[in-house]
Amino acid sequence: MSNYTAVSEVVLVGFAANGTVICLVTFNNYLHQPMYLLIANLAASDLLFDTVTLPKLIAKYWFGASTIPLRLCLFQIFLVHYLGSLDSFLLMLMAIDRNVAICSPLRYTSIITNKVVTISCGICWIILSSSINSVAAILASQIPLCGPNKVNSLFCGYTAYAALACADISGPRKIVFVNAMVVLLLPLGLILGSYIKIIAVISSTRSENLRKAFYTCVTHLLVIILYFTPRIFMYIVSNVPFVTIKPDMSVLLLSLYSFIPHMANPIIYFLRTKEIKQTLRKALRRSKFREKD
Repeated sequence: MSNYTAVSEVVLVGFAANGTVICLVTFNNYLHQPMYLLIANLAASDLLFDTVTLPKLIAKYWFGASTIPLRLCLFQIFLVHYLGSLDSFLLMLMAIDRNVAICSPLRYTSIITNKVVTISCGICWIILSSSINSVAAILASQIPLCGPNKVNSLFCGYTAYAALACADISGPRKIVFVNAMVVLLLPLGLILGSYIKIIAVISSTRSENLRKAFYTCVTHLLVIILYFTPRIFMYIVSNVPFVTIKPDMSVLLLSLYSFIPHMANPIIYFLRTKEIKQTLRKALRRSKFREKD
């Protein structure tokens, strides 16, 4: 045991890795390109989601502080749904970016510019996500609570909060479910349409460059699978009357699809994106030289 150094702190990978992606893209002019701006926006969304949810989660399991003021719980419901849908829209923009890059490579630089990406991301951040997901928070604030106050979840979300209702809220539940399906399925439909077109273009040509370009999409596809698959499964299962998920299993699934993608996304981009890896290596080398000096 004498050869080991005692651990005095741990690093939450979701915070560190997403923060690193944001810093690399922000402070390196070489990465000021549409694709990397989209990656930075996705990392920022993931970082904010972890910031909104993890501190309270840590307080609960480390310090036993499991209570949360009702107004703060309602605010967290808005933020959780807002940031979750924001990821969905950003992944859609990334699919459109790859579609234009592969299907219309000669027009890519004129269609997908930094300005276009910035405006598109701004619309997603300010208009789409906030307007759509205010519905869940507003409906949650109108739920009558008159008995149990224990939310069976890692954080305040509409489904878990609505389970505390002491009145029939089947109408609002349907509205929130339809809202969630629109947020998930509409971007997913555009993403699948984009990749169907990409595959069709690559299949119809023998260009090796196009085939190599498609490999850049693998990173995006991995992130899409991590994000959409468990969310759609949970939304559908939680709204099917004859299917019941045990509370412990529900919490486990919630943690898997809420936090693992946020930790995995930056790692995937580091491993699969050559420019980000090179920029990170250069940054690490510079920091080592400074330490020696």
